[in-house]
Amino acid sequence: MANPVPASFLTRANALFRKNLTYQKRNIWSNVRLIVIPLYLCVLLVFIQALFDTQVNNSADNQCGCQCLDSKCQNKTCGLQHSSPSQAIFCAFPNPPALPPLLQIPLTKTSSESCRRTGSCPLVTILVTGNNPNLGTTLSMNLLSTTSFPVNSTGDLLLRSLANNGTTSEADFTNYNDPGIHSNLPLYNIQTRCTQEATFSFSIGQFQKEVRCIQGLSLWRNDSREVNDAIFKGNHEEVVAAYDLLDTDRNNFNVTILYNSTYKKMLLDRRLKFVRVPRLVNLVSNAYLEYLKGKGTKMLFEFVKEMPKLETRLRMDIASFIGPIFFTWVILLLFPVMLTSLVYEKQKRLRIIMKMHGLGDGPYWMISYAYFLAISALYIISLMIFGSAIGLKFFRFNDYSIQFVFYFIYINLQISIAFLVSSAFSKVETSTVAAYIYVFGTGLLGTFLFQFLIEDPSFPRSWILVMELYPGFSLYRGLYEFSNYALKGNLNRKNGMKWEDFNGSGMDEVFSIIIVEWFLALIAAYYMDRVSLSAKDPLSFFKNPSKKSPSAQICILQKQGSEVAVEMERVDVAQESEKVEQMMLEPSTRYAIVCDNLKMVYPSRDGNPPKVAVHGLSLAVPSGECFGMLGPNGAGKTSFINTMIGLVKPTSGSAFVQGLDICSDMDRVYTSMGVCPQHDLLWETLTGREHLLFYGRLKNLKGSDLNKAVEESLKSVNLFREGVADKPSGKYSGGMKRRLSVAISLIGSPKVVYMDEPSTGLDPSSRMNLWTVIKRAKKHSAIILTTHSMEEAEFLCDQLGIFVDGKLQCIGNPKELKGRYGGFYVLTMTTSSQHEKDVERLVQDASPNAKKIYHIAGTQKFEIPKEEFRISEVFQVVENAKSNFEVFAWGLADTTLEDVFIKVAKTTQAFNVFS
Repeated sequence: MANPVPASFLTRANALFRKNLTYQKRNIWSNVRLIVIPLYLCVLLVFIQALFDTQVNNSADNQCGCQCLDSKCQNKTCGLQHSSPSQAIFCAFPNPPALPPLLQIPLTKTSSESCRRTGSCPLVTILVTGNNPNLGTTLSMNLLSTTSFPVNSTGDLLLRSLANNGTTSEADFTNYNDPGIHSNLPLYNIQTRCTQEATFSFSIGQFQKEVRCIQGLSLWRNDSREVNDAIFKGNHEEVVAAYDLLDTDRNNFNVTILYNSTYKKMLLDRRLKFVRVPRLVNLVSNAYLEYLKGKGTKMLFEFVKEMPKLETRLRMDIASFIGPIFFTWVILLLFPVMLTSLVYEKQKRLRIIMKMHGLGDGPYWMISYAYFLAISALYIISLMIFGSAIGLKFFRFNDYSIQFVFYFIYINLQISIAFLVSSAFSKVETSTVAAYIYVFGTGLLGTFLFQFLIEDPSFPRSWILVMELYPGFSLYRGLYEFSNYALKGNLNRKNGMKWEDFNGSGMDEVFSIIIVEWFLALIAAYYMDRVSLSAKDPLSFFKNPSKKSPSAQICILQKQGSEVAVEMERVDVAQESEKVEQMMLEPSTRYAIVCDNLKMVYPSRDGNPPKVAVHGLSLAVPSGECFGMLGPNGAGKTSFINTMIGLVKPTSGSAFVQGLDICSDMDRVYTSMGVCPQHDLLWETLTGREHLLFYGRLKNLKGSDLNKAVEESLKSVNLFREGVADKPSGKYSGGMKRRLSVAISLIGSPKVVYMDEPSTGLDPSSRMNLWTVIKRAKKHSAIILTTHSMEEAEFLCDQLGIFVDGKLQCIGNPKELKGRYGGFYVLTMTTSSQHEKDVERLVQDASPNAKKIYHIAGTQKFEIPKEEFRISEVFQVVENAKSNFEVFAWGLADTTLEDVFIKVAKTTQAFNVFS
C-alpha cells in the first residue's frame, strides 16, 4: 500500500533506467539501424574510392605517358618524351634537367600584341622605394638590362646569360614540368628598350622556345604608401615586383621584396605552388653589386634543379579528400535523432507527466544523458571500426586515441546542445526540419566558406578562432586536420596525425573550445529546462522581484473592479473563503489541498485582451474526500488543474498541497501526487503492466509490494484479463487507455490526486467499475475531479463546486445544492396543440407561481415551487385534464443536479452579460 517515504534519487533513476531499457528493447532494431549507419556510409566510400581509382587514379592522364611499339600495345615505351605536360610529373627523373630560373611576367589587359612585339610602349614595371633616394635611383637603373640579345649565343647558354627572362605562365608545385619551359608559351626578356628584331628562337632539351623582348621600366617612388597605391589602386597586373630598400647603404644591404602572391595556391596536402621569387632576389642583388663594384659585376644564377625521383602514380584517397564534409554530416546525423526524441517527450507531455508522478530533474537528466552518450559512443566506435576494417586511410593513418578523444568530447557537446535547443521547440516536425538544416548547412558552409578561410594565409587567425566557436565549425576543423594529415600520409607514405602534432595542427584550440562549450551548454540547457518546466520567463532571474508583472497588475485592476460589482458573493462561497483565511492563520493537517485567492490570467496575445481563467478561487479539500468541479466548457476547470499540477504558475494567490507551496516546493509535492490528465499520456510501445511498474517504482514501491500493487491496479480497472496487461498501449482502445491513465494516477496510494474528466469515452459498465475504484481510493487520498457527468459527480463527490467564467459560483454536497437551487418540481404534459392553453390554465390554477420552461408541439414543461404544491395535487390536475381532453403523456420529476447546474450557469452568464 502507500509508502510515506518518497523515492530516493537512485530509486527514481533506476525506475527511469528500467523503463527506458524496456522501451529501447521494443525499438531494438531502430537502435541497431542507427549504429550500423556508419557501416553503410563507409561501404559507400569504398565504392566511390573504387570508381575514383578506375577513372582517376589509374587513368592515363595521371601516370607517366607511354607510346605503343606494336598494334596491340603489348610492348610500349614510357618516359617524359611521350608525356603530356600533365603526365610529366609522374615520370621517373633519374637525371633531372637543369632549368633556367624565370621571372613571373604579369599578364596585361591594356596593351596589344603589336605593342608587345615592337616595344612601342612599356608593358611591365618594377617599382623601387627606400630611405635613400640617390642610392635607390642608381639601383633602379641597374635592375634592367640595356643590351640587346647576344648574337652568337644559342640555346640554354643564351638563357643563362640573361638574368631577366620570364614567362606569363604560372609555376607548378614542381620544376619537373615547369610550364614556362614545357609549353608553347614564349619566354620574354625584359629590357629597357626593344627593337623591331627583338625576337629569336632556340632549342632547350626537346622543346623549341621563342624568346621575345618586352619593354620594362624601373620607377622610383617616394615611400611604400605610393608603392601600395600603384599596386592596388592602379593597373597592378603590370607590376612585376616592387623593392623597398629601407636603410640600404654601402655597408648595409636591407631590402623587402613585394610580389603578386595570388599565384600561390593551397593544395590538399598543404604544399604551395612555387612562386618565381629567386630571380627577383637575384636581380636586386646584381643591381647592388653593380652599385658597389661597377658594371659587369654579377652573381651567376644559372639554373634550378629538382632531386632525382622514381616514376609515381596519383594516389588520391577519396575518403580523406571529401572527409571533412562527409564525416561532418555523418557525425551530425546523431543530432536530429536526439533532438526529436527530446521534443517528442515534450510535445506528448511525457516528460511532465513523469515529473508529476515524482521523477525529479536529476534522475531524468542522468539517465537520458547516459542513454544518448551510450548510443553516440557506440555510433562513433562503429564508425572508426568499420572505416578502419575496410581500409579507409582517414581512420587508419591518424592516431586512434586522438580520434576517439576528439569524437568523445564532441558528442558530449552535441548532446548538451540537443538538450539546450529542445527547449526552443514544441513540435517534432519543426525540430526535425531545423535539425537537418543545421546538419547539411554546417557541412556546406564548412566546405565552401570555412575551409576556404582556413586555407587563406591572409585571413586573420583570430577570426578563425571566433568562427570555431560555432560547434559545427569546430567539428569541421578537427575533421579537416585529420583529412590533411591522412592525405599527407598517403602521398608521402608516412603516418598521419600523432600526439606530437597536436599543438601545431590547430587541434589544441579546437579541443579547448569544445570542452569549454560543453560545460557552458550543459549549464544553459539545465537552466532553460527548469525555466520551461516551471513556465517562468527565461529572464526572470535578472528581473527586479519587487516589480509586479503585467498579469499581476491586471489581477489588481480586476479585483478593484469586482469590489464595485453589483453581484453579491454567495454565502456558501463566502464561508469557504473565510474557512481558508482562518486556515492560513492556523494551519491544519486535516486539509490536503488549500487554495487561497488563487488567480490565473493568460496574457494578451494577437491584440486580444487578457483572459482570466481562474478568478480568486479559495478552496479547502480534506483528506478522504473527493471534490468535484462542474462547469461549462471554457469555465477554467482545466486551467485550475494545470495550475495545481505545476504546468502553469498562478498569477497571484497561493496554494498548498500537504502544507507545501506549489510555487516553491512543487518538486516535493510531486512525490505524493497522482494525475489523470484530460488526454492520455502514454508510451505506445510499452504495455499497461510496464507503465504501472514504472510509476510504481517512482512511488517507492519495491519487490513483492510493487508486483502486488500493479496486479491489483490492473484488476481494478479491468485490464488484467486476456493478456491485455501485456499488450502495447498503442493497441488499446480509447476506453482502455483512459482506464490505464486512472490506474497510473492511483498507484502507490498518493496523498493527492487530480482527475480531469476520468470517465470520458467509457461504456456504462466500465464507467461504473471505474467509479467504484475511485471511490475506494478516496479513503486515503484527497481527490479533485472535473467532469461533465452529473451522475458521476453525484456518485463520487462529497463536495461539489460549480465553476463559471473563472469563478466558483456555489459549493456544497449534491443534496445541499439541489435543496438550495432546486426547490421545485418539473411537470411535463403532452396533449394536442389546441389544448395547450387549457393545460397552462389548469397548472396556473393549481400553482400561481408555476413557470413554463419548455414548449414544443403540444409538449409543455412547468417548474412548480415545492412549497405551494403537493404531489397529490398533481394527480388532481392530471385527472381534470383527462376529463376535459385527451392527455397523451405526463410526468413529474424532482430537481436533478443537472437542473441545478444549468440554472446556476445560465444565471451567472446572464449576470455577466448585463453587469
